[in-house]
Amino acid sequence: MGIEYSPEISELLGRVRRRPNAGWPWHPGVRVPDGLPVKQSWGWLFGPDGRVLTLVNPRDGVVSLPGGSLEAEDAGDPGAALAREAGEEAQAVIGPPVYLGYLYDRVGSANGGHECARVRMAAALHGVGPSAPDPASGRHYRRLLVAPGLAVELLGWGAPGLQQARAAVAAAVAVLGVPAAANETIEELPPAGCRLR
Repeated sequence: MGIEYSPEISELLGRVRRRPNAGWPWHPGVRVPDGLPVKQSWGWLFGPDGRVLTLVNPRDGVVSLPGGSLEAEDAGDPGAALAREAGEEAQAVIGPPVYLGYLYDRVGSANGGHECARVRMAAALHGVGPSAPDPASGRHYRRLLVAPGLAVELLGWGAPGLQQARAAVAAAVAVLGVPAAANETIEELPPAGCRLR
C-alpha cells in the first residue's frame, strides 16, 4: 500500500523547502559532557500508531520538529523546554520525554558563537489544542502526522537524520509502546485540535 494523503496535503507538500544539513555530529545515547551548554531541545513526538508530529510553516515551506531554545523558566531541563515549546508551537500535549542523544554544534549558532549541544528527545503525543500562532515567532504552523522516515525526508536531514529517527523509533517502541512500523498515511491534525491517546 502506498502513502495516502489528501489533495490539500499534496498542495502543502509541494511547497516544502528543506533546510541544508548543518553537519552537526550526532551522539546517540551519550550524556551531554559537563561544561558543554545545552541550548536547544527538539522532539520526536509519537502518536499511538507510530507517526510523528511535524510542523510546516506555510509561509516558507520549512518543515521542523517541535522544539526550540531553553529559557530561564525551563531551569536547564531539556524535557521541560520540549514540553513548553511543543505547547507553544503546536499546542501539543506530550508525555514525559525520553532522552535520545545530542548534536554537537561546534560553531554555536544557538549560543552566540560558542560551542553547544542540541538535545533530541522522544515523547508520546497525547493530543493538540486549537491551532494558534507561536507566541515567540508569530508563526502559525500546519501540524502533520507522518511516518518517521518521511519526516527525515521532509526535514532534509539525510543520513544523520535517519540515525536520529531510528534511535527515536527504538525508544518509542521500547518505552512508549508504539508499533515499529508506523502508519504511512499523512494526516493534518484538525485546526480545532484533537486527542490521540
